[in-house]
Amino acid sequence: MSPSRVADGDERGWIVPIGGAEEKEHDPRILKRFVRLCGGREADIVVIPTASRLEDTGLRYEKIFADLGVERVTSLNFATRADCERDDWLERIAYATGVFFTGGNQLRLSTILGGTRVAKMIRHINAAGVTVGGTSAGASILSDHMIAFGSEGSSPRADSVRLAPGLGLTNRFIIDQHFRQRDRLGRLVSALAYNPFQVGIGLDEDTAAFIGPDDTLEVEGSGAVTVVDAHQTEFSSMAQADESEPVCLIGLQVHILVAGATFNLHTRKASAGNLVNA
Repeated sequence: MSPSRVADGDERGWIVPIGGAEEKEHDPRILKRFVRLCGGREADIVVIPTASRLEDTGLRYEKIFADLGVERVTSLNFATRADCERDDWLERIAYATGVFFTGGNQLRLSTILGGTRVAKMIRHINAAGVTVGGTSAGASILSDHMIAFGSEGSSPRADSVRLAPGLGLTNRFIIDQHFRQRDRLGRLVSALAYNPFQVGIGLDEDTAAFIGPDDTLEVEGSGAVTVVDAHQTEFSSMAQADESEPVCLIGLQVHILVAGATFNLHTRKASAGNLVNA
């Protein structure tokens, strides 16, 4: 699906995918920065815990954001597609300054929210300047192509990833999360072999990519972001490989970025940022 059009004179809101297991108590710098982008103490945040089957997930994030000083935070648990047509919940999202998707199962998100008025509303408000973020499964759903599931391992294979439609805030990247912790390089590269236009973003746990209106990705957190750029691929064997065979790819660029480093999704240039003078 296509991202919502940004109106003349407006700027798209920030997009904030988090790799999961973000620090929530001792030094929650990722969530603190998310809150600042949403308006600080005057933020009005909607939490969507649909990916999780745990009943207290939404309430837990309500407390986390309240403890960070957020003036108003509401959890909306869209449990069915019928819930996605509720006018009162749609109105609540329309006036939010930030939307946050919790972790869980990204296919629950896509099968419940996909193609609904809620999905359209969130694309619309992000295009109008509202920050939208998510952790783990809630990070995977943000782009137009989503990794639904796949196998672990460093070597790409034709059968190591399955893709599904995502929320569609942008078509510039595809996300994988819990990246180094679950050895997911192979499935991210496989996804890029199917669609070399996109940039692959592999997020370690407690690590986020803060993607601004100018398409510059800024790394925050205690881990690393692995950026895989396939647009200059010289050769790919994906089309002729059997499902269980490894795929040959020549010409990939890979960047390992830590807090302070950046990557421009438009120019495809990485920078060490403030690390140079550290």
